Amino acid sequence: MNSCTKSKVVHDSAKGSSESLAVSFKSASSVSQVRSQIEKLPKDNIWWTVYGTDQSWNNKNLHRFMPTVNVYREGQVSVLENKQDASIPNCLVTTPEGEMSFQDFITSDQSTVMGIVIVKDGAVVYEQYPRQEPYEKPIYWSVTKVVVSTLVAILEDRGKIDVNKAISFYIPELEDSDYKDITVRNVLDMATGVNCHEEYEDWESCYYKYSITLGDGFFTDDSPKNPYEMLAKIRPGFTAPQGTEYNYSGANTFLLGWLVEKIMKMPFQDALTKEIWSKIGAEADASILAPRYGVPITHGGLLARLRDVARFGMLYTPSYSAIAKEKIISDKIVTRILDDGNPKLWENAFANNAIKDDFSHSIYQWDQVYKNDDFYKGGWGGQGLLVNPKKNLVVAYTGYYKDKEASEVELLPVLRRVLKEVYPDIEQ
Repeated sequence: MNSCTKSKVVHDSAKGSSESLAVSFKSASSVSQVRSQIEKLPKDNIWWTVYGTDQSWNNKNLHRFMPTVNVYREGQVSVLENKQDASIPNCLVTTPEGEMSFQDFITSDQSTVMGIVIVKDGAVVYEQYPRQEPYEKPIYWSVTKVVVSTLVAILEDRGKIDVNKAISFYIPELEDSDYKDITVRNVLDMATGVNCHEEYEDWESCYYKYSITLGDGFFTDDSPKNPYEMLAKIRPGFTAPQGTEYNYSGANTFLLGWLVEKIMKMPFQDALTKEIWSKIGAEADASILAPRYGVPITHGGLLARLRDVARFGMLYTPSYSAIAKEKIISDKIVTRILDDGNPKLWENAFANNAIKDDFSHSIYQWDQVYKNDDFYKGGWGGQGLLVNPKKNLVVAYTGYYKDKEASEVELLPVLRRVLKEVYPDIEQ
């Protein structure tokens, strides 16, 4: 059971938030450590198949050993007011090692949180960096997927995309693939039915072969190297009729990124610059992992400062005006995410008790929309973005896996319990 002492909100400076970088700067990695860590990278397997502190270092330092493409900021930095709420770190949580404060939990050996920022009503109410520096730009893995779906939703709002049309209407190259008749909406909702679900153990699987073309799977000079050509010809068959079953695949996200490129007539990273990153007063340029031929891994390659990912999340809340001059994400988009989920997709999961009691649906690449209006996207390795427009609340965090079993305590359930205590759910 959680117990949070309601504390007065205090104006305070979180680490790295108000001090000048010249004063607070601390080098995150020595010259010798960089060389040592890069020498540890696997030579005969995917580079990210390491765990523990080595994974943590890799997550924060991809730009040192992998090609990336740039996403550019513009203009003045949008200033986030700092109103530290002491009730958050002081909130008591139950852990396998007993009751402790939330602050003690995230800094304990039970947790692998590298950094976390909580924004309420447009102000930073909690910000900690137990295992990274504030200026670092770690990878967010699959959190990237909702950046892609957001661009699709923006174009949908403008009438440039009809999500009820087949994706091949916009990408005619797909006419000879099993994606030919799949609607954009079913691609958005991970409901294509195409037998190309996430698979990293079987190197002969559809998904693994796709991942190789981008450099997300293990590749050699002889490996396929063009994801556009591969997906244009792919015929792995179907596991279910489209729109009837949730089936997670980063290939779906790549198709959405390709769709954005088609509509906007530019590489995905430039579309992201134009429509979002240049408009939110970001503190720094972002980038996207692009190991092979400059093609960004749109299903999981965003690298950015934690506060800037929180700024992106704020676009879904009433506090968008604190960071942007225009309403980039319409109320229509937010309402669709909260209320327009396809109930068919998780019927089997409900029957098998595979999801949480307060789960409502998944939609537009968001993993979970909850009954209290939280919606969440997670990333492999312990990253996350949680948004609640009704509460005007955003949380962005980074992390890593201790081991293949991810034996650390997962942050999301603990975090959501703390937030419900400190900021009670709004009655529907």
